[in-house]
Amino acid sequence: MTSNYLFENIQILKGARSRVKKENVLIKNGVIKAFGETAIKEADRIGIKPQKAENMLLAPCLVDPHSFLESPFSGKEEDIYTLIQKATLAGYGQIGILPRSDFWRDKIESIISLKTIKSEVFIHLWGGFSLGGKGISLSKHTELLQNGAVGLADDDFIPPIELLKQGFSLGEMKESPVLIAPRDTSLQAGGMSRQSVETLRAGWPPDPIESEVLPLIQLLELHKQYPKIALRLMNISTSEGVEILKNASSKPMTTVQWWHLVNDNSNLSPFDIGWSVTPSLGAPKDRASLIKGLEDNILTAISVHSTPTDDLETKQPANKRKKGISGYNLVLPLLWDQLVRQSGWEVEKLWEKISFGPSKLLNLAEEKLSLNSNRWLLFDPEKEWLQSKENNHLTTATNQPIKDKKICGQVIDCGLIN
Repeated sequence: MTSNYLFENIQILKGARSRVKKENVLIKNGVIKAFGETAIKEADRIGIKPQKAENMLLAPCLVDPHSFLESPFSGKEEDIYTLIQKATLAGYGQIGILPRSDFWRDKIESIISLKTIKSEVFIHLWGGFSLGGKGISLSKHTELLQNGAVGLADDDFIPPIELLKQGFSLGEMKESPVLIAPRDTSLQAGGMSRQSVETLRAGWPPDPIESEVLPLIQLLELHKQYPKIALRLMNISTSEGVEILKNASSKPMTTVQWWHLVNDNSNLSPFDIGWSVTPSLGAPKDRASLIKGLEDNILTAISVHSTPTDDLETKQPANKRKKGISGYNLVLPLLWDQLVRQSGWEVEKLWEKISFGPSKLLNLAEEKLSLNSNRWLLFDPEKEWLQSKENNHLTTATNQPIKDKKICGQVIDCGLIN
């Protein structure tokens, strides 16, 4: 690591219970060495000159509570090493990986093999709630959790309620989180975009609101019956879903995918990669409700929910290709634009939803800035750059949205880059 910085009066957010304030900071060889006046004195002693900070922000690393990595050692679209590289360049210090895989992560062998990877980006593995993600029989929950699984999850749709009841009754997960998506594939019936006027105009097959609302109601009722289970809800996407959670007597922690906060089905071209996502993209009112739900702490955390695909898959028609988008490098810049610039959020609120909240959802300690630590990111909200697949961190998965467009805001450096 070669990053050496002395910043005078840079904006700093130190942690979850801190406020952004201007302070001096010294970073030597990628490691935070001093704050305040000590930083000035120590930098002078070792010959590090001050650099302009202007509007830049030094803050804790980001946390992604769940994404997919289906071929961690042989994926031509993404493997564990390219994932770590891309996440680091985007300021992510922790990633939760869902169990869907070529070798479904429902057995301890598939957990242990990935746990051998040495990385300063912490990789958290969700163990499979059911065997093979088929929703027929339970995996060995105790074994998975004792051998390194951060919690239990299934695929990106709800498994049979009776199987969930069986697992909850056994209670082998104890306090570990259980992540379930409130999405019913039979009710979705192949729908591509959330049922709305915008969907009809675009000519996409509609995804009815009931495909989220009905399984959500079931899961909330189940949570009442088993309140000690640390239920987590994956990617709420409708205004109706937010309203149901707002009025629920028992509120599980909940994620929302980042793309649903920066786009909706009223402003995409028919050929945009961003149409093909799970859950289905909603109308403007859904996006507004999701932002308000995060602001009011009805929703806990923002997920990347990356689903990388290769060029052959990406070039398929939208209704035939595998659903999902990738692009860790886009998340912070586009969320900053939408939530801080346009919606008036404070930086502390944004970090609560993209770093501290995801850690809580995973039952893990929150990221923070501390002396002798390299767990930091440096973000310039005014830095302009062109999103293109020639960028060195876009050499694998090709299903990134917003190609060949100018983006405002970029992670300049991260202490985890090596």
